[in-house]
Amino acid sequence: MPDMTMNEAMYQRHTVRKYIDTPIPPEIVDALEERIKEQNERYGLTIRLVRGDTGAFPAVIRLLFAKGVKNYLIMCGGESRNLDERLGYSGADLMLYAQTLGLNTWWVGGTFHRKKVSQAVSGKKVTGVIAIGYGAVQGVPHRMKRPQEVSAFAGTAPAWFQKGVDAALLAPTALAKQAFFIKGTGRSVSIACDHGIFSGTDKGLVKYHFELGAGRENFTWDMD
Repeated sequence: MPDMTMNEAMYQRHTVRKYIDTPIPPEIVDALEERIKEQNERYGLTIRLVRGDTGAFPAVIRLLFAKGVKNYLIMCGGESRNLDERLGYSGADLMLYAQTLGLNTWWVGGTFHRKKVSQAVSGKKVTGVIAIGYGAVQGVPHRMKRPQEVSAFAGTAPAWFQKGVDAALLAPTALAKQAFFIKGTGRSVSIACDHGIFSGTDKGLVKYHFELGAGRENFTWDMD
């Protein structure tokens, strides 16, 4: 069904906040649900797809920013170690997979209706929602820092590390701050994020993109 690779999707996906009133076809819903199930089982999460509901955002946010948002993923799971990071990592996968299916997305970490969304998944911690559907526009690339501002390698950086950093800069992060730093030594890589309550989520998002760009076979992550 997908007509592009995940790597291609990474370069084509941009934040989209306005959506047209076109339902997601059943076969694409099924594909999304299957991908969500895989992520939930692999990482111990309870991510949920909600369709045909406009209540994820307060009225003023819907009026100003979230126009036409009727479908969204609730990014949630039971309280546990590294939950935010796992949700960020899985969210990155789901957003890029949605892009391969011709859909647009928007990761929202703070401006959604937290009380209403949390009630829908009682007992689970919600870190954000991902608006999903057919965008009124395709979005534009976000402003990016230079690779040397967010990374350092001990010695001459190999091509895979440079590609990984370039991919990491494509990841959505809280308030578009790109408050992360990637270090490499030999085949070992570490990522540190510093943006308050969003640090864990940002780390997961950035990790996924770095892996996709660098190739997971080329390096190992430093133990946290």
